[in-house]
Amino acid sequence: MSAASRIPQIARRLLLAATAVTVVSIPAFAQDTMKLGLVAAMSGQSAKSGEAIVRGMSIAIDEINAKGGVLGKKVELVVRDDESNPAKGVVAARELVQREGVVGLFGGLDTPVSMAIVPFANQAKVPFMGVWAAGTPITRNGAAENYVFRVSAVDVLVDKALLAYAVKKYNAKKPGMILINNSWGESNEKGLKVALEEKGMASVGIEKFQDADVDVVPQLTRLKEAGADVLFMVANVAPSSQVVKSLDRMGWDVPIVSHWGPAGGRFSELAGPSGAKVHFIQTFSFNGNPSPKAKDIFAKLQAKYPEIKTLADVTPAVGIANSYDAMHLMTLAIGKAGSTDGSKIREGFYAIDKYDGLIKSYAKPFTPANHDALSSEDYIFTYFKEGQILPLTN
Repeated sequence: MSAASRIPQIARRLLLAATAVTVVSIPAFAQDTMKLGLVAAMSGQSAKSGEAIVRGMSIAIDEINAKGGVLGKKVELVVRDDESNPAKGVVAARELVQREGVVGLFGGLDTPVSMAIVPFANQAKVPFMGVWAAGTPITRNGAAENYVFRVSAVDVLVDKALLAYAVKKYNAKKPGMILINNSWGESNEKGLKVALEEKGMASVGIEKFQDADVDVVPQLTRLKEAGADVLFMVANVAPSSQVVKSLDRMGWDVPIVSHWGPAGGRFSELAGPSGAKVHFIQTFSFNGNPSPKAKDIFAKLQAKYPEIKTLADVTPAVGIANSYDAMHLMTLAIGKAGSTDGSKIREGFYAIDKYDGLIKSYAKPFTPANHDALSSEDYIFTYFKEGQILPLTN
């Protein structure tokens, strides 16, 4: 069977897998609907990330539709599961645009998936909003006409924050890197090298590992023998947990300063008690957040999702907050455009003057030179405690 003949079957399978999510999350409004599409991990080890993204968008859409929708139409979210697979992500994005007729796309947790979708979005001139994946080249992709925007962390900024935290918290002088072997790891390897060079420092070693690896003791042993006094870790839930368990087997109690990959799923369960030692970056936390907006959104989440009883039940909050703000900014851009034409929506993003969001109050969040709405000033460090993500006080 040819690759071309397999694509419709894959698309149908993705459609069937996501149908329940779409119907349950956001009701359809027939011809009075303006469709927006989400391609995210809705299954597997990172399924909690997809769930959080859908919940954040659901609350935003409820608010938008309660005020009349956009351009006189109700907003509907159509969800597809990318299974953390770049090829499936591209198929899903094409199906959403070409068959479902979405006027804008949102991406999920995985940088490799978003990187695979970027060329299609730019070619099709469909606005693509990242809400989690932090790979620097997602928005800084070199396209003459760039249709990719983001409300999320950015690796090149995260890496500087990771280094600053490691130096301040642990007095790090000889850091090592343990990085997932994909485009996200590559993005952070470049960013960490630049951050270290700016501080007159260097890494004692850079080790790579695979998503499926269940033992990274050899890589960690080399970093230990090189004298690493702190580890920079970049990986999602399952591989990050393997790093922690490998350190336990070695008996090496070295500080870990991590990108936000562990937040996307069942990390504290998979990593065990030592997972609490990992300090990782986030863009938002409901815990310890006194803002009225945070309290209002949490109340709306409890009302819409009865299983949410306490703040512990909204983990990972970053997915909720990023996607909530991203949905509002996307619909503001459409409103500014006065059209569903992709080129006009792109200009609409630049026309947004301000927006009082959940993460922060945005002022001119996007310009032709900057498609990232968040800066390093919007980052906080957190850790897991009994399955809950809590902010660190210092």
